[in-house]
Amino acid sequence: MSDQHHQTTSKIAKRAEEMTSFIVMDVLEKAHDMERRGVHVIHLEVGEPDFDTPACVREAAEKALRDGYTHYTHSLGMMELREAISAYYADTYQVRVDPDQVVVTSGTSPAMFMVFAALLEEGDEVILSDPHYACYPNFIRFLKGVPVRVPVSEADGFQYRPRAIEEKITKRTRGIIINSPSNPIGNLLSAERMEKIARLSPYIISDEIYHGLVYGETEHSIFEFTDHAFVFNGFSKLYAMTGFRLGYVIAPKAFIRPLQKIHQNFFISANAMAQMAGIAALKYAGPDVSKMKATYDERRRYMIRRLWELGFGITVEPTGAFYVFANAKHLDHDSYRLAFDILEKAHVGVTPGIDFGENGEGYLRFSYANSLENIEEGIRRLEMYLNGRQPKHDE
Repeated sequence: MSDQHHQTTSKIAKRAEEMTSFIVMDVLEKAHDMERRGVHVIHLEVGEPDFDTPACVREAAEKALRDGYTHYTHSLGMMELREAISAYYADTYQVRVDPDQVVVTSGTSPAMFMVFAALLEEGDEVILSDPHYACYPNFIRFLKGVPVRVPVSEADGFQYRPRAIEEKITKRTRGIIINSPSNPIGNLLSAERMEKIARLSPYIISDEIYHGLVYGETEHSIFEFTDHAFVFNGFSKLYAMTGFRLGYVIAPKAFIRPLQKIHQNFFISANAMAQMAGIAALKYAGPDVSKMKATYDERRRYMIRRLWELGFGITVEPTGAFYVFANAKHLDHDSYRLAFDILEKAHVGVTPGIDFGENGEGYLRFSYANSLENIEEGIRRLEMYLNGRQPKHDE
């Protein structure tokens, strides 16, 4: 085979070449390499519940397998699950969601792909905060849209302000992404702010995956303020079901048939057994969720206190999700370099803030989706690391 032919056949599509990595996964995979060599790593990087999936959910999945739920389902998802999701939104937020507005997907990532595929023409814009969930811009760019960032700062409590959003709106704006409780910050949008944002754009794209994991405050669904919205939600975070790969999107009815066709072609349907488990989660796992939430809150308070004691900057306490976004600029303005140095020398996995956008540079995200015992050990190792790298007071 000629060199010229080899170069032609090995050319990689620009959209794949230019896609950034999901850095938290780079950290996690490096940690796994270390663990295979016998190194004990404390994982404070990944946003994955450490709890076992509730027994009622596991039993429903096992029963589904025994009962023969091993085939394709309706491409929108099982009606019983869509009805349960509708009932959940009615009970939790007092809003009406028609089951025919729900598309059940294999996690929320396919839902994001589908919504941006249905919403965006080439050059259309989507507004998002900076910092933001790491994967949003890649979904938008992959589907030929343009991510438009609104910087939010620690000095302002990382608040997403309607006036700053309004300044970014153009004729090409198709939607505004909100994420409350947010990843990586862990803060919430107030009802007043959500109501103002709801008036600004043709569509609000609300990522509600961390709903239910809120401590001392109340989260609001965008459907309380507008029906011109897409909502992403799922079972991974609240019900400790990451491996089940079960999520959903709630969309305006005009978009359901286009979303359904995309789903049929690219994904066919969500896993049948996982859908049966999702029904059980919504109906029976409430007590399990309450216990997990209380444990998260204990870990949250401990982690915030200890990170403060170690000199990290936390201007506003996070009150949702399971993350603390801490200012580490006094240690290194290069968060990528710092995170991998901590991993290699302290054997603690943390996520560099640059994963979440340019405005996240200089910060580290710590996850408290791990046992209090492991968090205590991770913080102890971090303290030793800091003592080893900082000059002594008498120098």
